[in-house]
Amino acid sequence: MSRPDWASELEERLGAPVRSMRLLAGGASKEAWDVDSETGRLIVRRAAGGVIHSDTLSLEHEFAVLKAAFEAGVSVPRPVAYLGSLGERAAFAMERVEGETIGRRIVKAPPRGLETQLADQLAAIHAIPPARLPFLRASDPVERLRGELDSVEEPHPAIEYGLRWLDERRPVPLPDVVTHGDFRIGNVVVGPGGLVALLDWEFAHLADPREDLSWPLVRAWRFGADGLRLGGVGDLEPYLERYRERTGVVVVGEELHWWEVLGNAKWAVGALTQSRRHLNGLERSVELAVLGRIAAEMEYELLDLIEAA
Repeated sequence: MSRPDWASELEERLGAPVRSMRLLAGGASKEAWDVDSETGRLIVRRAAGGVIHSDTLSLEHEFAVLKAAFEAGVSVPRPVAYLGSLGERAAFAMERVEGETIGRRIVKAPPRGLETQLADQLAAIHAIPPARLPFLRASDPVERLRGELDSVEEPHPAIEYGLRWLDERRPVPLPDVVTHGDFRIGNVVVGPGGLVALLDWEFAHLADPREDLSWPLVRAWRFGADGLRLGGVGDLEPYLERYRERTGVVVVGEELHWWEVLGNAKWAVGALTQSRRHLNGLERSVELAVLGRIAAEMEYELLDLIEAA
């Protein structure tokens, strides 16, 4: 691939020549560039043509969350610099870390103890003082999804029914904490010894901690390994027990059912809004078009979960 026309801007911001750079595959809402420069091996995360959810953080705020997580001892790539605009799109640089991120590969042979390592990281994230990140906001997750579904401007009765079911059965809330917002296999770098780093902080916000705890339970994030409920890599009980040890917050598996239904509704709506970027011509992409098709899988799953309840 030839150098993008904003490569010279990147060199100016880094204060060093760039020897090579290539766009990595994946990333439905952000570009990730593997950059080899005289300052080291970096990943440049750059805005793409749209966002998955309306409350997605700006790249500047996402970099601030990454920096706060790094300072709090969370396993993340070392933040390097917020770069401002590169080719009229915001970007930041972070250290490149080595490991596997493809979910379907990870679930084939998950490292031993990965479920408790995930709980350790989640406990550290939830301990970040909200005052450290004053721009993070809390919102009603059901109402937020209802508003985003309305923006799709077509009927999806299964999701609408799911949102009504959720609205009528709201659990007693736990105090809001800083959440990752997309805590799942696929956003975890894994090596032979287990978890290496957490990626993609664009959905960080203030919320009930069970929103993060339950997100890897969503079937889509098990990548076909349905025998292990926690992201296809482990059992739920050791994960929740380790989280309790680290935080003092007791969460039992049964109370995550409501949040699992919410998670399926959330990803169904996210898939539909992503597909609109393709359908409205903002960013023509087969990947985005396919996301619109797979929303039906989440609709089926959330109805199945409701029936089981």
